[in-house]
Amino acid sequence: MTTILRTAGELHARPRAGRRAVVMTMGALHEGHATLIRTARALAGPDGEVVVTVFVNPLQFGRGEDLDRYPRTLDADVKIAEQAGADVVFAPSVDEVYPGGEPQVRISAGPMGERLEGASRPGHFDGMLTVVAKLLHLTRPDVALFGQKDAQQLALIRRMARDLNFGVEIVGVPTVREEDGLALSSRNRYLSPKERRTALALSQALFAGSDRHAAQEALRARAREVPATRARAEALSAIGESRAAADAHAVAKAVPGAAAAVRAAARMVLDEAARLDPPLELDYLALVDPSDFTEITDHEDEYTGEAVLAVAARVGTTRLIDNIPLTFGAAS
Repeated sequence: MTTILRTAGELHARPRAGRRAVVMTMGALHEGHATLIRTARALAGPDGEVVVTVFVNPLQFGRGEDLDRYPRTLDADVKIAEQAGADVVFAPSVDEVYPGGEPQVRISAGPMGERLEGASRPGHFDGMLTVVAKLLHLTRPDVALFGQKDAQQLALIRRMARDLNFGVEIVGVPTVREEDGLALSSRNRYLSPKERRTALALSQALFAGSDRHAAQEALRARAREVPATRARAEALSAIGESRAAADAHAVAKAVPGAAAAVRAAARMVLDEAARLDPPLELDYLALVDPSDFTEITDHEDEYTGEAVLAVAARVGTTRLIDNIPLTFGAAS
């Protein structure tokens, strides 16, 4: 049976044998959280311990954001956590986490925290890192798990743990989606049926970008196999092989501008959603390097390595984010 604890002292008093795995949440648990907890259970093993934190962090909410209406469903959360394999739900009060009131000393997210989500929500990542740092100290885990849906958050937590020598393993878990592709989020419950239909454009745009990326990568691979693509196209044209020549020209032209092509495919879906009723109001669409969340520019034709295609938008009064990982230029 899952135990509910309210203070760090109660948690520290528990005997420990194996690894402690922690999943940090703000409550309103759903299948995405359950996936994190099940993964934590597997990592902790039968002798380890899984702790799920439930804490709505006031430092992460900016002016005009939904702190007061953020769902608080602890009883339901405990049931979901228990079914997924949690040993403990740690649900501290604000006074337990911030005993002296709002902390005067906080973690700074630095330049990476000022991009994308940080630009849209100033101070958000400073508040997020501050509470994650405090919860890591309060729960003392061996491993902490976070969802890939919040890719920038995950990248910043990894950077903080590395830069500040936290000595905890940070594990990212792939995004969990509903059958229609919408990324699971506690904020999905705010959407009306019509708003939810519009919101599907976020994942559809990412999938369109991913499909275009796959096509570009296939052409890139073929261009490596036949380096003289343009000359080959001209030779094929000369002997009347028009279809093969057009294909060879496509290979020659498609390798450059891969980032631009991915962005354009996603943008087309989002532009169409902006004309729906209700409309999708785009905040950003970005293709970034996941190590620092700097934009991969359209001129980086030879960019190779990991990337994240990320989107944020508002539908009605609800702001949603989503992303998908991509890899450019797989080794030949």
